[in-house]
Amino acid sequence: MENVQAIKQRFEIIGNDVKLNRAIEKAIQVAPTDISVLVTGESGVGKESIPKIIHSLSHRKHAKYIAVNCGAIPEGTIDSELFGHEKGAFTGATQTRSGYFEVADGGTIFLDEVGELPLTTQVRLLRVLENGEFLKVGSSQVQKTDVRIVAATNINMFEAIKKEKFREDLYYRLSTVEINIPPLRERKDDIHLLFRKFASDFGQKYKMPTLRLDDDAIQLLLRYRWPGNIRQLRNIAEQISVLEENRNISAITLNGYLPSASSSNLPAVVGTNKKDGDFSTEREILYKVLFDMKSDLNDLKKLTLELLKHDSSEKVQEENETLIQKIYGNDKKNTVDDNVEDTVATEVLQLPNHPPVEPVPQHIQQEDKYHFAEEIEEEETLSLHEKEIELIKKSLERNRGKRKAAAAELGISERTLYRKIKQYDL
Repeated sequence: MENVQAIKQRFEIIGNDVKLNRAIEKAIQVAPTDISVLVTGESGVGKESIPKIIHSLSHRKHAKYIAVNCGAIPEGTIDSELFGHEKGAFTGATQTRSGYFEVADGGTIFLDEVGELPLTTQVRLLRVLENGEFLKVGSSQVQKTDVRIVAATNINMFEAIKKEKFREDLYYRLSTVEINIPPLRERKDDIHLLFRKFASDFGQKYKMPTLRLDDDAIQLLLRYRWPGNIRQLRNIAEQISVLEENRNISAITLNGYLPSASSSNLPAVVGTNKKDGDFSTEREILYKVLFDMKSDLNDLKKLTLELLKHDSSEKVQEENETLIQKIYGNDKKNTVDDNVEDTVATEVLQLPNHPPVEPVPQHIQQEDKYHFAEEIEEEETLSLHEKEIELIKKSLERNRGKRKAAAAELGISERTLYRKIKQYDL
């Protein structure tokens, strides 16, 4: 059996961290057996090295080794990729195809990102692990395979099980032996070693002198959290090798390549549009205003008719003015904004089971108010559209065509009156 140091040299693994060494030792010990292995660790820590070590030290080393990224295969085709399909099994299946489990018979399959497998595929995989049997998509014939499975994931499997995204029985089948690779931030002594190795490799690749870090830059390198682990460290070493003419790298230069811990280069999540929220709030207010207005107008109609019967002219004038002021207010602070006046009128028309009622303008003479009240009583079927045209015509005639005065009398803005005149072709 090869020792840890020999395996590191063979697979170009850099580092002397105790946890890393322990992970390699477990891989060496489990390799001669056929038990399933689950490799865990954050993205970018180098989990793909462990399945290669296990396969190369096993009795299957002369058979096929297939690495499958489960997260990169669409859900609709992953069963076909893993287990194969029969001709005509689905649209586009023009011929029979062998899946990875059939091709790798006698060898090793590495299922990277196994936590991304759909639940239906997990059931098929569990059957392979239990008795080595599988079915091609579109086939009823059971096939046997002798494949060793090594899986890897960067997600918390217990959380996935709790959320019912991963089968608990499959997890325990896969993790007969679990090997965890520590993140780079827990391997402080290995960070500078890895950077030097990458800097040397990229210097040779791009035919440039090897980078050198000063003491402050080394300390900055060690203090950084490295959320992307070894993959991120390698990318930064390559960037600096290509972009920096000065091969002696200071902490200031290095810091320019390290993403800030407080910021992110990822796309920002866009919140709810403020205008949409404002419109929703405004709409609620408008509905409330409309229902209040409807109630006030009904009260106005009843009171007007009642007072007309008792021929109490002065009281009619007083009560009508009070109700009109309640609806329209004495100043602009108590009126609906000009921009939503048309919306209010439209919403009144759309209210279910409520006959349209036109508000009474402030300055209409007493006899006109009586006439208006009588029309409401006798002509309930008269539309708000027709009544609005009639009121605008009367107001314009009374004010001798002066639109500003007519608008003030009707209790609307000049702009709204102009729009109504154009709309009704008055």
